[in-house]
Amino acid sequence: MRAIRLHAFGPAEQLVLDEVPDPEPGPGQLRIAVRAAGVHLLDTAIRSGIRGPVPALPELPTIPGREVAGVVDAVGPGTDPAWLGKRAVTHLGFAPGGYAELAVVDADRPHEIPAGLDEAAAVAMIGTGRTAMGILQFAEVGPESVVLVPAAAGGIGTLLVQYAKNAGATVVGLAGGPRKVALVEADGADLAVDYRQPDWPDKVRAHLGGRAATVVFDGVGGAAGRAAVELLGRGGTHVVFGWSSQGLAEADEHRLDAAELAERGITSVEALGLPMLERAGGERPIRTLELRSLTEAAAGRLRPRVQRFPLAEAVAAHLALEGRGTVGKVVLEP
Repeated sequence: MRAIRLHAFGPAEQLVLDEVPDPEPGPGQLRIAVRAAGVHLLDTAIRSGIRGPVPALPELPTIPGREVAGVVDAVGPGTDPAWLGKRAVTHLGFAPGGYAELAVVDADRPHEIPAGLDEAAAVAMIGTGRTAMGILQFAEVGPESVVLVPAAAGGIGTLLVQYAKNAGATVVGLAGGPRKVALVEADGADLAVDYRQPDWPDKVRAHLGGRAATVVFDGVGGAAGRAAVELLGRGGTHVVFGWSSQGLAEADEHRLDAAELAERGITSVEALGLPMLERAGGERPIRTLELRSLTEAAAGRLRPRVQRFPLAEAVAAHLALEGRGTVGKVVLEP
């Protein structure tokens, strides 16, 4: 099969299209003929050799990618043969292997793709969508809410905007450049502004007419994230789930300290990791969030935006993602 492999940590150009042996499913496993593979910002950090966001860097060479969707074409011993021929989507966990024409996974991980949902959208919801569902656990959003979403044209931001509008909230979305601002408007935001313009906070204040934000969903951090938090009113909620504007090394540079949080009566919570899983509850909280995400998409309440690249153009996909030149979920298609 064809697969993208990483032979050395470093820039995107280290990703190479190779011919490798087809993987075979073992006991309790199944194999998916991949039609869509998700690309995540985390993938770019791992490719660069940054260990911070994962327990350990993979051994090289490795096939990156942890989200795939396609058709089950083989099952291992002990796996229900009813899976054969079904469309399936799965998060592969910490074992990579998604940037390929075939991927093997334990049979208790995949979900059957709901009718009417294509593979690329299913990939968006199994990773990005489940994260959005987890983030939303940390803030009450309803008709009285004023929700501010930095990076509102991104994979998670798109879903947060749509969810908040469905809940009746007033939604302000931030995006970089006219094209992304237009997409945020199309998702239903009451106001979409270009955060690259220095007067964007004034535009938000003018639009809100004296109201303050009640929730900031911040996956950006940095100066833009901090400026968004300045628009929070007393008693507001700051939900942090990323660092995309400044990278891992400077993730704390613009954070509010405990004294300022207390003075302003703001609750700031880190959504990712164990806190998210604890809120989801159940024996398999990740699976709970995945099911919620797929259900919302199948019902048409959430519509993931997808930017597609051919598998052979994984380098271009990584460069676009790192350069903030993408919208929605980035997907490779073999």
